[in-house]
Amino acid sequence: MLSEKDFFEYKLINTCKHTNARAGIFKTPHGYINTPIFMPVGTNSAVKTLVSDQIMDTGAQIILANSYHLYLRAGTKLIKQFGGIHSWMNWHKPVLTDSGGFQVFSLSHLRKITEDGVEFRDPKDGKKHFISPEVSMEIQQDIGADIIMAFDECAPYPCDYETAKKAMERTHRWLERCFNAKTNPCQALFPIVQGAFYDDLRKESAKVISGYEASGYAIGGVSVGEPVDIKNHFVELTAPLLPENKPRYLMGVGTPEDLLDGIKHGVDMFDCVLPTRNARHGSFFTWHGKKNIKNKAFYDDSAPLVEGCNCYACRNHSRAYIRHLFRCQESTAATLLSIHNIQFLVEFSQKCRQAILENRFIDFYNEHYNNLIKG
Repeated sequence: MLSEKDFFEYKLINTCKHTNARAGIFKTPHGYINTPIFMPVGTNSAVKTLVSDQIMDTGAQIILANSYHLYLRAGTKLIKQFGGIHSWMNWHKPVLTDSGGFQVFSLSHLRKITEDGVEFRDPKDGKKHFISPEVSMEIQQDIGADIIMAFDECAPYPCDYETAKKAMERTHRWLERCFNAKTNPCQALFPIVQGAFYDDLRKESAKVISGYEASGYAIGGVSVGEPVDIKNHFVELTAPLLPENKPRYLMGVGTPEDLLDGIKHGVDMFDCVLPTRNARHGSFFTWHGKKNIKNKAFYDDSAPLVEGCNCYACRNHSRAYIRHLFRCQESTAATLLSIHNIQFLVEFSQKCRQAILENRFIDFYNEHYNNLIKG
C-alpha cells in the first residue's frame, strides 16, 4: 500500500557554516522544488492579472491557492469534477493550499469558534458555513493540491497569554483530527506551529507538531501586524526547533528582506500576496528597496525596472512606458509589474540558494540586506 513517503522526499544538500541557512530539494508528485523558494499566491486559483504561462515564465516552481475562497467560490466539488486544481487552472507544477484557518479567524465579527470547528458567515452573501478539521481536509483533498495545511487557530496580535495558549492547544487537538481525516497519500499534510508571541508556547508547539511524522512543517501566526523585530525573533526561535530533515515553511511572508532573514534562520519556503498587491499599487522590487512607478523621476526614464533583470517586463519595456500605462489605468501595467515582482522574488530565493551551495551566504546577506532596508 502506497504512503505519503512514496511521493514526498526532502534532501538537505548544504547548510551555511555561519547561519542556519539551508539548501535542499523537495520531491512532490508534480515535480521537484529547489529550496529555499518563494511561492506566488493564486488565492482564487489564479495569480492576479497573470495567466499560467506567464507564471511559468517567471521561474515559479510552486504556487498557492486558498481553500477558504475556493470552497465559497467556485466550490471545491466543481474543481474536483474538473480533475483537481492542476487541470482546473492549467498549472502542472506543485500546488499548496492553506487550510482557510487564517481567513476564517480574521472574520472576527462573522464567526464563532467551538471545539468542533468554526461557524462563519460569507462576508459577500451572508450565508452560514461551517469548517472543522475534517471538513478542511475534505475541501483540500477535493482541490487536489500536492501540499495541504492543517486547520489551525491563529491568535491575533496582540493577545494575552491565556488566549494564545488556548488557541495553540486547540490547534494541537485539531491537528490530530486532521491526520485522522486525511486519506490521500499523494498529498502532504503540513502541521503548523502556533503559540502567538510567547517563547514558551512556541517551543511547546514546535515540540508537539514535530511529534507527527509529516513531509514538512509550517510556522504560522506571524506577519499578523507585529513589528518586524518581533517577527524575526520568533522565526529565529522556532525554525531550528523543527525537524532538520524536512522542509520548513514560513506562512504569509515575502519581501526580499523577509526572505533574507527567514533563510538565515533556517526557513525553506515562503509565500505572500505582496508581489501582485504591490504591483497593483505601482510598487516594484529592486536591489535597493521598493520603488514606485508613479514617481515623476520615471517620466522619461528609458531604463528597465531593474538593470540586468531578465523578466519579460524588464526585457521589453522601459520605466517610462510602464509609468505611462499605470497613469492611464491600463491593467497591463499591473501585469508587467506583477511579472517583475514575482520573478524578482523567485530569482532572489534562488540566488540565496546558490550562495548557500557555494558557502558564501553570509557575504550575500551582508551585501544586500542594508540596501534592501534603506531603499
